[in-house]
Amino acid sequence: MWQNSVTFTKPLKLQAMFNDDIRAYLLSRAFNAAVRAGAEIMKVYKNSDDYDITVKNDHTPLTVADRLAHNKIKEVLGETRIPILSEEGREMLYDERRNWELFWLVDPLDGTVEFIKGNNEFTVNIALMSDNVCVGSVVYVPYLRKAYIAEQGMGAYLLTEIAPAADADYDYVHLCSERRRLPLDDSKHSTFRIAVSRSHQTDDTKACVERMCKSHPDAEIIEQGSSYKFCLLAEGRVDYYVRTTHTYEWDTAAAELVLAEAGGITRSLPDHGALKYNKEDLHNPWFECYCKGCAVSGE
Repeated sequence: MWQNSVTFTKPLKLQAMFNDDIRAYLLSRAFNAAVRAGAEIMKVYKNSDDYDITVKNDHTPLTVADRLAHNKIKEVLGETRIPILSEEGREMLYDERRNWELFWLVDPLDGTVEFIKGNNEFTVNIALMSDNVCVGSVVYVPYLRKAYIAEQGMGAYLLTEIAPAADADYDYVHLCSERRRLPLDDSKHSTFRIAVSRSHQTDDTKACVERMCKSHPDAEIIEQGSSYKFCLLAEGRVDYYVRTTHTYEWDTAAAELVLAEAGGITRSLPDHGALKYNKEDLHNPWFECYCKGCAVSGE
């Protein structure tokens, strides 16, 4: 395919993002990396006895699927010669990454807890960061065979029936021809829908939900794992999402752009600011999200 003719001898500079061929190459590369990582994940998912679960320093679980997906993404994106900041490579020093103009921010398996529980709610998140702002992203949901792509200023899109494949080799033309613009026309619903994490809720989460329910007494609460919650907001199937427990930058960057390009908004709590990336401390603050057209409260 034409994209294979694009090669890099050194890390890209910011101005290269304005070249359509390079932008298309990078997005298709990220898409293929996510789908190939999804294939690694699903091979493990079918064999729960082989998860090889360990616990990281932050007391979160790690499985062999996380490691295999990380290695596959590193292999595919390594060809771009753009540095990678991944959840499974989190030990990278701030002094090493603080001046990066362009880098990949990756969560090879978002929703490891849900993966272990066997409830299918896990994703692969890949974000292309330019000057610490996400300018292109892919969120892949391997079990559901759904993929979400977004480019800054160019919209967010859904692709369906994207099967996990070790040899995925989609080109940009195919991605553009098979996609549906977000939000979806058939996503309308009668009740206000509030998304919360299935496995990470606190009293503060409940307080935020109760506040929203005062203006939406018939609200429906939807428990969901991983960054897929952002994608449901982007589709227009969910109206509001709040998170009051720890997340990391790689948990949100890719999906936040999908939501933003679908007309939604993400803001930190309690200051209502934008989420910031490539910080010295990679933790996110608490945050809340609104779908397109949903009234934003607390101004």
